Parts: sequence; C-alpha cells; structure tokens
Amino acid sequence: MQFSLFNDRVTPKRVLVEGAVVLPGAGQVLDSPIMAILDDVQTTAPFRNMITPGGHRMSVGMTNCGSFGWVADKSGYRYCPTDPTTGQPWPVMPEPFQRLAHSAAHAAGYPGFAPDSCLINRYLPGAKLSLHQDKDEADYRHPIVSVSLGLPATFLFGGLDRKDPTQKIPLRHGDIVVWGGASRLSFHGVRALKQGTHALMGTQRINLTFRKAV
Repeated sequence: MQFSLFNDRVTPKRVLVEGAVVLPGAGQVLDSPIMAILDDVQTTAPFRNMITPGGHRMSVGMTNCGSFGWVADKSGYRYCPTDPTTGQPWPVMPEPFQRLAHSAAHAAGYPGFAPDSCLINRYLPGAKLSLHQDKDEADYRHPIVSVSLGLPATFLFGGLDRKDPTQKIPLRHGDIVVWGGASRLSFHGVRALKQGTHALMGTQRINLTFRKAV
C-alpha cells in the first residue's frame, strides 16, 4: 500500500502489527532544519542522562521540547511543564516538528494528532533502551510517533507482555514508526547503537518521540 505524504512524496507503508506501521524515510523532510533546531533546544534544555527510580543512569541522553517534558529520577517517571534542571519551561515545539508528527500520524491512520510533548533522545555508540511501555500519558487513545535520524539502529517491537516475542526492525535515517490503538501499550526498545558516521548527523542517532502527554 502506498500513500502521498510530505510534498507529494510516495512512500511505502509497512504494517508491523494491528495499529503499528513504519513510514520509511518520511522524516527526511527535517534534514534542512534539524541541526539548527537541536542546537536551539539544547542551548535552553541541555541533554542529560536521567536516573531511573532504581538508581540506574540511562545510557541515552535526553531532553524535551513542547508544553510538557518527560523526566525520570529516583521519585519516578512523569511529565513536567518545566525542566527540573533549570526550572524554566521547556523550549517551544518547533513548527516543523508539529507538522511532521501530525502528518505521520494521519498517514498511519490517526488523524488529528496534536502532540504537546517531544522527547528527544540522543544515542551515542553503545547507548540502548531496554524494553518498556509508554504509559505515563493521560490518555492512551493518542498514538506515539517516533522519528529516527542519524545512525541506523535496531528497533525492538513486542507485544503487551514483556515476555512476548519481539520484532527486530532496522531503522535508518528518516524512518518513522507510529503505533496506537491495539498496539499502543506494546513493549519496545532499541539495541545498543553501533559505531558509525552519518553524513548529516555525525556519530549519533537522534530519536524524536511525539506524545500527547495530558
């Protein structure tokens, strides 16, 4: 199946399970503004390696933009309207981010998606994300839109139980994964990032995860 997306590009849509799809290369529309956007965001809200409630320091560097940001510390996981590191509001979500998230969700079958939070993850070689569910949001009727930029990675996508089998999905620069509906609480993660260099993003992988937090 094919659909028209982002300046009339024709992009194949790959179905993973009911409610979850991959839109290959659709995020490449951010190639022009992405580095300037990242510079602006991290100037106000620097990347940091958050601490889990169990005291583990996450290998992935994180920051946020939008009305709410996802944070983790020894007291738990939650969304906050201000950056706990600086006490200031998170940077405003850039219009290209909003437009991309809305368009990708619409293409995946979730019209009207208006995210109020974008978690920005920075993976350096060796960084990984263990299997988890995105369940800190107030309303699970809204999908998750995840955009991969930079170095390739292996995305793990499982079922509603941590022990369910996982699909191992290679993601390259610009690939977008959208999941919601029956798959909204699927366990997912990212294998340890391998060494490499990307022409635009350098030696890193950036992942933009758009959510409707509240």
